[in-house]
This record gives sequence, C-alpha cells and structure tokens, in this order.
Amino acid sequence: MSYKKRLIKRLNLELKVVDLFSGAGGFSLGFKNQGFNIALAIDINHAAARTYAQNFPSTVVLEEDIRNVTGEEIIDILGSSPDILIGSPPCEGFTAANPSRLKNPVDRLYLDERGSLTLEFIRLVGELKPKIFVMENVPAIVETKELKDALVLEFSKMGYNRIYFNFLRAEDYGNPSRRLRVFISNIKINPPKLAKKVTVHDAISDLDGRTDVPNNEIHEISEKKMLKISKLSFGDYLTMYRGSKKEIPLYIRLDPFDLAPTVLGNSRFIHPYHDRFLTVREQARLMGYPDDHVFIGSKDEQYNQIGEAVPVALSTAIASYIKVKIREEYYSWFA
Repeated sequence: MSYKKRLIKRLNLELKVVDLFSGAGGFSLGFKNQGFNIALAIDINHAAARTYAQNFPSTVVLEEDIRNVTGEEIIDILGSSPDILIGSPPCEGFTAANPSRLKNPVDRLYLDERGSLTLEFIRLVGELKPKIFVMENVPAIVETKELKDALVLEFSKMGYNRIYFNFLRAEDYGNPSRRLRVFISNIKINPPKLAKKVTVHDAISDLDGRTDVPNNEIHEISEKKMLKISKLSFGDYLTMYRGSKKEIPLYIRLDPFDLAPTVLGNSRFIHPYHDRFLTVREQARLMGYPDDHVFIGSKDEQYNQIGEAVPVALSTAIASYIKVKIREEYYSWFA
C-alpha cells in the first residue's frame, strides 16, 4: 500500500469529533459508522448521558451544562482542538410544536432560555475553531430572514464568514420515518440520496414478541384505552394537542406500508397490526438505531431520547459525505 493510501486510511481515525448536546448518540453514531474518532460528548441530561456512555465506551462523556464548559477545558481533555464539531441544540425555542414559543423569531434566539443554547454552540465553535462544524435543528430556526441573518452574524463573530443552511430529509437516506431538518455548517452538505424507501413494515415487522433484543418490552395499557385503539384505522389518531400554529395529532396508528410521521420527543405511535403502543425498540428502529444500541432511563426518558435524535441513516450519510470531502482535500495535496 502506498504512503498516500496509508495516510488516507488513517485519516478518519485521527480526526477528532466532539458532539455537543449529544443525547442518546444518533448524530455521533453516523460518524462512528464512517470510522471517525468520537472523542468527546456533552449532555446535561442524566439518562441521555448514561445511554451515550453505555454505547460509546471509548468516548469521554461529560454530563454537564454546556454553559459551564469552555473550549479550553475541552482542549485540555483532548490534548488538541477537535477537527469536527457536531451538535443538536434544543429546538423547543424555535419549533412550531411549542405553543409557548416567543412571538418574535429573533427573541427565540436571544431571549428564550432553550433557544439561546444555540449561541453556546456558536461560542464553542469560536473557542475550538474546528475545521468543520455541523449544527442540527428544526427548519423553524431559520424561518425568517431576520433570524437567519442573526445566525450568520453570530458565526461571523467567531471567524466563520461562509455559512450554509443544508435542508435534508431523513427519509431520502433510508430512514423509515419522515424528518426534515436544517444542518447549519461551514460547508455545503449534499449527500447522494438513497433510492429505496423503507416502510414501517420493513423497519419493525420482525420485532413482534422478541425477547432477544433490548428495550423491546410491551407497555401494558388499560382495557378502556385498548378499546379506543382497536377502532383506529391506519393514519387515525387518539387525540391532538395545540402547537403554536396548528393542532398536532398524537398516538397515530402507523400505516405499515408507508413512512412513519416525524418522531418527536413526546410522541408515541400505535402498532400497525396490534392494539398497543410501539415498544422503545420499535420506536428506535424508526430512527435507524441498531438493536445493540441500548437506551437507559425511564420509559418516557427512553422515548424522548429517540425522538430528539438525529436519525442514524441521515447522520451516516452526512458523515460519509464529509469523509469523501476530506479525502478529496488530502488527495489534492499529492496531485
């Protein structure tokens, strides 16, 4: 093997990735799948941090409020700045699913306690100066020109003057549930799409009654609720809640031959063939998590970890695209 090929082969393992607001690890898992070195993860939630540590045993996991973490501390832990910084700041301040989000879009970034955590991600971008950063959030984070301009301004203060807003749909990359998200980065991200659609049936049909996979316990429900569920056809739902703009259905019976709706932190789905809710494992399958990825915490915490994640199929596609771009850059050194 030539020196050039050996260098390229070693490249991913030597590039350090740090994941902020890491949750259960959906974003990290895509980079791990592509051979990157996931060096450090940070999340304030105890159950999520435990889940992450369980599934990424070689990664340093900090259970900490990001507002109390400095770039200098991260560099001290790693021995150098990370090459790639990824993360998913909370979306509650921006999403239309939040009935109490602030009326002024720019206020959601600067005045909302959860929305302003986006500024903490940007602060650490400035302190760590990664070669590449990718920040995931709901499209509503850039729903107005004023909000988009504010984000561009904040990144420019950190020395990053070229910012790309990459809108990607998880279902285009083989995810069995719908999910449109924006990935804000200093590079344009455009992975090739996967042609094959993965349905709910494809994703979960082999899990029914299995005890050999973790997090697959059936949640027992009352006879009264079971009777209501039994009357639902594919696509029907038990109830709705009011978001900031519209009512959003809850407890939808999934159509087995279609994609699932967007998995949310507070969402539960009804099994397409049985009168019960999906197990945690079935819900995790809808987000592309492998069966050996174990979730820790209460049932509600486990469902929330899944709903707040970056789908693994999408994070893998993003990591694969970045890997190719980095290799192209290194190959050009030898041209």
